[in-house]
Amino acid sequence: MNDATPLSRRLENETPPMSAQPQASSDPAAARNATRKRLLIWLAIAVVVAALLYGVYALLFGGRTVSTDNAYVGADTAQVTPWVAGPVKQVLVRETEQVRAGAPVVILDDADARIMVEQAEAALGQAERKVAGYAASDDALAGQVGARDADIARARADLERARTDLDRRQALSASGAVSGDELTAARNAFASAQAAFAQAQAGKRAAQGTREANRVLISGVTPDRNPEVAAARARLDAAQLALSRTVVRAPITGEVSKKQVQVGQQAQVGATLMSIVPSSEAYVDANFKEVQLARVRPGQPVILTSDLYGDGVKFHGRVRGLSGGTGSAFSLIPAQNASGNWIKVVQRVPVRIDLDPRDLASHPLRIGLSMKAKIDVADAR
Repeated sequence: MNDATPLSRRLENETPPMSAQPQASSDPAAARNATRKRLLIWLAIAVVVAALLYGVYALLFGGRTVSTDNAYVGADTAQVTPWVAGPVKQVLVRETEQVRAGAPVVILDDADARIMVEQAEAALGQAERKVAGYAASDDALAGQVGARDADIARARADLERARTDLDRRQALSASGAVSGDELTAARNAFASAQAAFAQAQAGKRAAQGTREANRVLISGVTPDRNPEVAAARARLDAAQLALSRTVVRAPITGEVSKKQVQVGQQAQVGATLMSIVPSSEAYVDANFKEVQLARVRPGQPVILTSDLYGDGVKFHGRVRGLSGGTGSAFSLIPAQNASGNWIKVVQRVPVRIDLDPRDLASHPLRIGLSMKAKIDVADAR
């Protein structure tokens, strides 16, 4: 009994009281509740702080910018079209190749153009010789006028002699010293002398008229600037221009796109052979909602990002201006807002944004790429 008593006492000492076991099991739940309360408190504090920060930001910076992701890269592309028709002899560029303004891209067969140049050169030579003949003819016609003067002088002398002879015979006919036949012959000689004198004068006038007509062709201008020579030279210039246009050149610097020409193809005047895209002069057309445009002005700074490079690459630009109408107004089939089933839709207006050339040089863009644009309208007046 003595030995059992200490053992039972030891067991009683080692076994916790029944009232202590529920307390041990409730301590973790209380701890979790306390932890949850602390987290909720901190979350509430974080929400309040975030709301305060947002309120401060909205108060200080709210309304300073307008943004849209409805923006796309554009550029003033150039169409390469031949100005003369002819078969394609060579194609000197490939798709996506970089070309500089004035570089040849397509060469047409120039056989016909060379023949036209040779014909124009021959026509110019003929015109120059013809004009030179006008100058030589003027000297010859001047000699003819001088010869007609000599004819007039002879005819005048013959006329005076015939008049004197007629007067003498008329004076003697009253006394019967001159027969009627002699008087008639003298009269006929006088009439013939008059006709010859008139003919000589008419010949001089004809020679003078011919010379004047010839001098009209050469007077007032040098042989090089004679109208006939100038017209022939203009035809030669046109033929040479057509020959030079058999070499089709790039109108601007950029990348070759949409190449639609092959060797042997018959190129027609005005037909598009390819397009040149000036990626270094790209711009962005951002379609802002009409409710965002009240404070947008030309010259305002713009920050842009491209889906191609991501948000890590920032492009800088300036607002060039706003379009004169909404996109729907310039669409192929404009919306009929006057119809009975009209539904109001917020319209968008294209805003043209010029990009910084340095940004384009370091991160080239292609037309049609998506962009995000944010305009700083803080300085709007």
